[in-house]
Amino acid sequence: MHNNLVILAGGMSSRMKKPSTSKSINEQETSQANNRSKSLISVGNSGRPLMDYLLFNAKKAGYKNIYIVINEKGGLFKEFYGEKSKNNNFNGLNISFPIQYIPKERVKPFGTADAVFQAVEQFTELLSQQFTVCNSDNLYSEKSLKTLRETKISNALVSFDRDALEFSLEKIYSFAIMNLDENNYLKNIIEKPTLEEAEAYKDEKGKIRVSMNIFKMDGKMIYPYLKNCPIHPKRNEKELPTVVLNFVADYPQAFLAIPLSEHVPDLTAKDDIIIIKEYLKQHYPERLNW
Repeated sequence: MHNNLVILAGGMSSRMKKPSTSKSINEQETSQANNRSKSLISVGNSGRPLMDYLLFNAKKAGYKNIYIVINEKGGLFKEFYGEKSKNNNFNGLNISFPIQYIPKERVKPFGTADAVFQAVEQFTELLSQQFTVCNSDNLYSEKSLKTLRETKISNALVSFDRDALEFSLEKIYSFAIMNLDENNYLKNIIEKPTLEEAEAYKDEKGKIRVSMNIFKMDGKMIYPYLKNCPIHPKRNEKELPTVVLNFVADYPQAFLAIPLSEHVPDLTAKDDIIIIKEYLKQHYPERLNW
């Protein structure tokens, strides 16, 4: 059991800045979507950002130490969750801010693997500990977070039942799927699978399993793969799935895929704002009971 959660919030939110197709998005929401990190957009019942709800679920799942990876322009996070670079107290959580610095030759961050690498380099206690890592724009449930916190397996990920995801079919079909062995250990991740490929990789329960980018990692074991992560040939970034698959290539049965059947709300584009606001109204109280 571990107490560390690394939340990736250093991206540029480029898809969020694209125009909305919905007339329900108001001027304030549009402005925030264009100028804030996605997880800081006011979507909550009391006008609070999505990050509050992720942190709330993390606290209920038993996490203590939260590392929010921000970029060099992420100062607004400190206005919400603490001015210090480390050890801020937010509703009983200990929050620190690793910074994902952008190389001089680039205009965008170098990807999710680089974000975790820089976090581990700056907060070296993670090198000798285990931690969960997740996106900032997905609202992972208490159950999914707790599942990874409490597993005795050193490296794991949640494998979500594709049928339980409440997105459009177009979006669902675009998700990468998992190829698992008979014991639910990860063999491969297939990006943009065809319908035939998805059917071919059903698990022993007949379910198509997808990754929503929430992993448990052992710092000492994963560090060399973070440090040496190659650049994705198409997206020109260093990505966590690449790290995971390179680790699995060297150590089969290194990552256990833990099955879970539930929806994972996300905040990717402006049209998601209305959907998230309605979801929070239905599933969370007016004020979070920390």
